[in-house]
Parts: sequence; C-alpha cells; structure tokens
Amino acid sequence: MQTNPNRTAWEVSEDDYPRLGTPADKLRFMLRYAVLAPSNRNSQPWLFKVRGRTVELYADRTRSLRVTDPADRQLLMSCGCALFHLRVAMWHFGHLDSTVLLPAPEDPDLLARVTLGEEDSPTSQQEALFAAIPKRRTNRQHFLDDPLPEGLKPELVKAAAREQAWLLFVDGRQQRNAIADLIAEAERLQWADKHFRLELASWLHSNHDTAPDGIPNSAQNTGDLLSVAGPNVVRSFDLGEGQAAKDRDIAAYSPGLVVLGTDKDEPCAWVQAGQALARVLLRARVDGVSASYLDHPIEVAAMRPKVTELIGHGGHAHIILRLGFGPNLNPTPRRTAAEVLIRPES
Repeated sequence: MQTNPNRTAWEVSEDDYPRLGTPADKLRFMLRYAVLAPSNRNSQPWLFKVRGRTVELYADRTRSLRVTDPADRQLLMSCGCALFHLRVAMWHFGHLDSTVLLPAPEDPDLLARVTLGEEDSPTSQQEALFAAIPKRRTNRQHFLDDPLPEGLKPELVKAAAREQAWLLFVDGRQQRNAIADLIAEAERLQWADKHFRLELASWLHSNHDTAPDGIPNSAQNTGDLLSVAGPNVVRSFDLGEGQAAKDRDIAAYSPGLVVLGTDKDEPCAWVQAGQALARVLLRARVDGVSASYLDHPIEVAAMRPKVTELIGHGGHAHIILRLGFGPNLNPTPRRTAAEVLIRPES
C-alpha cells in the first residue's frame, strides 16, 4: 500500500465496488480507474459529472500547457485516455458502454457522454486490459535490449485501429535514425525557448512534494539531467544539447519505436487518439511492456508534418512512443476521483 497522500488514488480495490448501489454509485466508483490514466506532464486535465446512468467528460482547461500544447490537442488526448479507462472499468464490472463523443464549437469543454449499458460478461481480453490499469506506468528508465514479445506488434496495431487511429512501427534503421535526428532537433529548439523551460519546470517536483500532479524526480530516468537539475536549474539553463543527445540514442536503439496518429486533425479525432493511446498502452502492459513519450517533433508545429513524411504515412501524427522492458516503478501522483467530480446542477 502507498502511504504518500498524493498516491492514495492508486489504492483502489475492486472488492469495494458497490454492486448493490445505484448506477450513479457504480459510476463514481469506476471513475477511480479513469483517473489512473496517463496525461501530458501528468497534468490530469479532466473533470467528470455523473447524471444517473451517464458520465459526462469535460476538459479542464485550467491545466492547459500553453507553450507545448497551444491548441489543447494533447489535453484532449489525455481526456481520451481517461475515457477509455472508464470504458474498461464498465466492461470489467459487467456492463456494456454507450459512448458518444461530443466536442463541438458551442460547448468545446464537454467531450463525451458515457452511459452504463446492459449487463454483459467481459471477455478475457477486456479483463486483461482492466488488470493492466493499476500496473501501467510511464517508464522513463533505461530499457533492456530484449526484443518485444513475438506477436505483440500486430496486436498493438489492431488496438489502435479499434479506436479509429493508426499505429506504425519505425523498424528500418534509416527511418529510425531519421526520426531520432528529428527528435533531437526538436528538443534543442524547445530547450532554447525560455517559455518552454518555465512551463516544464512548473510540472517538475521533488520526491517529497505533496502535489497531486506533475512529475516527481523518481519518475525521471536516474541518469536524466532533469532528475538532478531540479526545477530551478531547468528554468534558468538551456540543457537541450544533453537532453537531445540522450533522447536521440533512446529513440534510435529502443526495442520498439512507434508513431500513433489519426486521419483527421480535429478535437473529436484528438479524443479518439487518446482512447487509442490508452488501449495500446494497456495492451502492451498485458505483456509486461512499458512505454514513454518522445513527442518533441510533434510539439513543434513546423516539424510535426515531417514525422508523417519520414514514416511515409498520411494523416496526422499525435504521439511518438518508445517501447521495451524497464524496471518496476512507483506510481506518479494523482488527484482522486472525488477531486475531479463536478456536482450536477439541481
């Protein structure tokens, strides 16, 4: 059991599920799995409202990253990850889900409505995804050189497609080096921008910090400059050369490197991409595979089209992931489900 107060959200037990409760009681419990979803900088930019048998998902734009994510694309993807976790919890606890994506100009913060459907027994695949939720971590540590499990690659491609996204493995050495070079170039550009450094530093915390969000030092690579520099140094100094060199090697030599994208580039597609990302991460974790992000070229607007150009795929790239086997990690801080609930108007 975790004793740190900002990690109590991870202590959820399915034994506490209110099987005799109201639909609203059940949904509020299921949200305890939704809040364990990944998010950019661990910003957790989601809010939920429970109305009877339905959960409404809202974007919490007070948690926007104005420098790296000015259009809130990654914010909506993070919300999509939480949405998929909620759907998995519904399946596990014996219900179908009815999900409608709703981002619209007249109400851009209301992203989706999910209704608790008829009772239904979960499949073995759905049960495996649910079991992976509390085990999933964004793993920035060194990965072993071991190859990915046989058969996992097509499974991850199918996982993305199930949520209306595409996933492409970057396997060829020339193509892999080109993407790695692009990552390094983008990272140097970002670090040269003081506004990027200020924003990044605001989400970095010491291991003793009680903030329920952001990235503690323990979640960084033990040899990472960020883990030893601390927020004050990150704010003040351009560490781009060192970070770029490190991440270039990581991209070039990780057991797996993938790009996830969608055909369209609009709010609804961003939420779909988040659901696809969550399904891919959980499916990978079923086989013990960890992941972390190398999204720097996607965060630099002028470089984003180069990603799909280099991989020879149409559409719009949203995520670059490295995959492999890493050490076990403690979970990162989380806001509890109660902290992200909006009380419905009476």
